Order: sequence, then C-alpha cells, then structure tokens
Amino acid sequence: MQAEHTQQYEFKAEIKQLLNILVHSLYTDREIFLRELISNASDAINRLQFEMLTNADVLDPEAPLEIHIDVDSEAKTVTIRDNGIGMNRDELIQNLGTIAHSGAATFIKALQERGENNTDIIGQFGVGFYSVFMVADEVRVTSRSYRKDDSASVWTSTGDNAYTVEPAEKATRGTEITLKLKEDAVEFATTWKLEQIVRKHSDYIPFPVYVGEKVANKQTAIWRRNKSEVTADEYKDFYRQLTLDNEPPLLHIHQQAEAPVQFYSLLYIPSKADRALWSADSLENGPRLYARKVLIQEHAKDMLPQWLRFVAGVVDSEDLPLNISRETVRTNQVMTGIKKALQNKVVSELERLADKEPEQYAAFWEQFGRLIKEGLATDYAVKDKLARLVRFHTSAEPEKWVSLAEYVARMPEKQTEIYYLFGEDAKSIQRSPHLDIFKGRAFEVLFLTEPIDSFMTSNLTEFEEKPLRNGADANLTLPEDEAAPDETGESLSDDALAVLLREFKTVLGDRVQDVRESKLLTGSPVRLLAAESAMGADMERIMKMMEREYTAPKRILEVNRKHPIIRGMATLNDGVLRDDLAEQLYDSALLLEGVHPNPAEMVPRIEALMEALTKQRT
Repeated sequence: MQAEHTQQYEFKAEIKQLLNILVHSLYTDREIFLRELISNASDAINRLQFEMLTNADVLDPEAPLEIHIDVDSEAKTVTIRDNGIGMNRDELIQNLGTIAHSGAATFIKALQERGENNTDIIGQFGVGFYSVFMVADEVRVTSRSYRKDDSASVWTSTGDNAYTVEPAEKATRGTEITLKLKEDAVEFATTWKLEQIVRKHSDYIPFPVYVGEKVANKQTAIWRRNKSEVTADEYKDFYRQLTLDNEPPLLHIHQQAEAPVQFYSLLYIPSKADRALWSADSLENGPRLYARKVLIQEHAKDMLPQWLRFVAGVVDSEDLPLNISRETVRTNQVMTGIKKALQNKVVSELERLADKEPEQYAAFWEQFGRLIKEGLATDYAVKDKLARLVRFHTSAEPEKWVSLAEYVARMPEKQTEIYYLFGEDAKSIQRSPHLDIFKGRAFEVLFLTEPIDSFMTSNLTEFEEKPLRNGADANLTLPEDEAAPDETGESLSDDALAVLLREFKTVLGDRVQDVRESKLLTGSPVRLLAAESAMGADMERIMKMMEREYTAPKRILEVNRKHPIIRGMATLNDGVLRDDLAEQLYDSALLLEGVHPNPAEMVPRIEALMEALTKQRT
C-alpha cells in the first residue's frame, strides 16, 4: 500500500545544473556541508520557537530543542536530526525540489563570474542543502511537521536528475537527514572529525549540537558575553558564521546597554559592499533580532536606518516581549530606543575610525561612502554628524579623500563659502570650464560625481557656518579683493563682441536661454549655466539616465571675449565656418556638462572643421 504513494519527481533545470557542479567539481573544503545542515537545523528550531509564541498546539511541545549528529562507521553514514518546525510532504517537495531554483541560478552565475569553484559562497544563495552531494552518494530526508495532523514523509535522492517522496514512519516532530557517504568521504564517518567541524563552523549556534552523546558547541551567545572575554578570532569566527562572508569584517561594534533600554548587540561593518546594498528594498538587510534569545526576525530592517543597511549583526533585548509581532516591531517604543542607540553607536565608531585610523576609514569610504551620502540626503537628525564623515576628491587633492573639516582648515582668509562642482568623474570636472574661475584664486573645489550628490547637497547646505555653493551657479560672485581674472592681453572690442554674441544667438536659437559675456572665465572659450529656476546639470544627468527620449536643456551660454578661439571667430570671413564653430562650442559645453543627448552627432561637424583647417594649410 505504501508503495502506491511513492512518487518520483524531476529536479528543475537549474537544480540539475547545480547538482552537476557540486557532484563533479573538485571542491577541497567539503566539510562545509555539515555547517549548512546545522544552520538549516538551527533555522528550523528558530522558526518553531516563533510559531510557539502564538500557537501552543504543536506536536511534542515539551521536547528540548536540540540538534543531534550520529555516525555509523560501518555503514558509512552520517545522520543529522533536529526537532524544529519540520515539513510535510508538500513542503519537502517545495523546499528541496523547486523553491531554491532562483538561488541556484544566482549561485551558478556567481561561480561563473568568479571563474572558480568557491564553497564560501554556497550559503549565500539558498542552496546550502545541496552541498551534501559533495560527500554523499545518497541522501534521505525524513521529516514530520509541527502540525499534529500532518504525517511524516521521506525525500530521497542520489544527486542525479530526480528524487522520490514517499510516506514514512516518524513519531516525533522535526527533520532527520541521513547521508550515505561516498568512498572518498569516509573521513566524515568519525566522531572526532565531526566535532572538529562543529567547533570550527558552528560553535555559536544557540542550541546544543550533540555529536554522539557529547555537546560539541559552546552555545553561549557571543553578544551576551563580556567584551573583555571575547577574542579577536572569536569575533571573526562569529561574523563568518553569521554572514558566510569569508573576508574578515572591517569593524565590529559590541554594545551592552542597561538604560534607558536594556539590550545586547554585536554589529559588523563588512570589508566589502554587496551589490544587494544598492537596493533599499532588499529583503536581506538588517541585523538578526532576538527577544530573550529567541529569534524574532532574520532581517530586522527597522532596527537601523536604511542608509546603515550595510551593517550586519545581532540585536537581543530582555525588554522586548516574546509575543511581539513582526508588524508591531517598528512601532514599539523599546525598539525605537534601541534603534537610536545603535545608530548613535555606529556613527560614533565611524567617527573614531576616521579620526584614529584614516587609512582604514578611506577603505570604508570606498565601499560604503555612497550610503553615508544617502544618510545626509535623507536623515536630517544626524546631518551634522554625517557631515564630518563625508569625503570628497577636490581640485587640490584629485586622488585623495578630503573631509569638509580639512577643506575649511585650508580655506584662504577671504574665502567665505565652500565651493563644489558636479561632473561624471574627477577627470571630467578637472576639464570643466567652471573650474577656471577658482584656479587663479587658490579656491579649492569639491568634486561631486555621484547621482546621490544632488540630493545630498539639498540637505547639506553649510558646514561650520560656511555655506556650500555650486560653482556653476549663474549668479555666482567671488570676493572682489581676491585675484581677479587677468585684464591684460588681447581682447575683442565691445562692438566685435556684441556682433559675435548676436551670431551665437542666431545659430543656436531657442536651444539656449541667453548668450552673454563671461566676467569670470579665463582658460575656456565658453561655459553653460543654468538659470536660477532651472534644473542644474547634476539633476539633468539623472534625467538623462532615466529618459530614453532625452533632449538637451536650455542654458545660458557665457562667452570669454579674450579666448583665442573667440577672437579668431570674430575675424573669420567664412560665415559657414563661423556657424560650425559656434555649434561645436555649444556641443562641447554640453558634453563637458554631461548632458549631451547624442555626442556621436558631433562627428560630422568635427570632420568638417578639420577639413576646413587642412584646406587653409594647403
């Protein structure tokens, strides 16, 4: 009768590909299979604890929460069992046969990008269970759900293209996984080897992990231990277990508070940014949240502001009620107090790092600076503190990171404002005509090269009572007693300039708002300025990235009457050539602003100008 209920299923295509990689690749660190199974068992127990907060009607409610690993050396088998939430037949099929197919595809892509087989990334993509096939010829998963009415089932696979599911006899709640080891993996059929792996990878799992009759892990929550008792290696080991990141963290922040809110926390700043960070809606952000050592949320996004989503770790509070729901976490007053304390601590630690270890902070800024700018743009309450953390490349230090405090400290006496320019990158800004007006005055300029900078400067308007000012502002004026542009040398007469400005207006028509003389340019022939009510080039660049049918904005074109190109245009007898030069100067200015809709359109005109030049030379 039981055989009639046995069914065979095909793995999804991505799972087949994943299994082929795992079974046939030359992995050298195969012991991570046990780490993944223990982590899954711990998660299952955590899920049961959370279920029992609101539902006491579960199978075996009084059973101690444990993980057991048993070895049969003669049969060459290893069995891992837990009494967590368990699975019924449908859940076995969903969880082990289909649900991880997107994770598998992402994992395979990550392997291809790295160009190597790296077990350190297995757990990051929801495919950790399948690592068992690195060591096992056959895997049997017998499980019974916490629901009293559900019966047990067994899932069996040899790691080929299919698996079977059939009824099973199991009186207790939880999951039991039995591995029939490969001939070259019998080293794992010894108790001492498994104990060694548990201590190495799973020492801080919050439930006892028995290997035979002996508990092999410490269990003590590292975040509840006194900071003086925790070694640097223990902090690193816990980070690796928590995040599956094999790179050591840049910084750890261990905090224990009693008032006004009692909590324990251990937070980490990774050494490198994950690509998922740049999505504020990512579900993988936020520390783990525990209430009295019971896991409430795997990713508590509301525990820290979104701009601190790069921070990983654990938060645990005795003051948080066990029956708190995920929906009410964000509005709970205790949580509000913890969030504020955590934010202040992270910011103060970053301030310390910036002050005491500038090279380390520079490494942090390279990875996470964009998120600090996001905080400046969105979180007014911490604006002043974050202003001391933000870093820029500048006209004086185009290759180094400069703080606003450093900038202000070396401002000339007569300089009253902090100047900045937007551009696609530092090299583009160094070629910007807007930089002309600052070079002769020894005024340093901040280089803003990221889309977030536009939003940041709308909130960060001053620092140490020095206003921040866009150097491309159409109404910009500079201190009169500073070095002014050179008034010597050749220059167009007023009449000649007036004629040329009219010609520019005629050629460019309604593409420009106005054409006028520049009072500030020195080394560039022209520049484009936005009128006071118009969108700046920084926002225009964002619009250009977002819009398919982008058109160049109307700008004020300023002309430098002393520049050789402008003086030469006034003496040209060839009207067509003069018009082409006007067009090219305008297009070049758009290009330097980063807002040219289609730079390729300039090529025919540039070639025509080159041809005209060669004809004059012959």
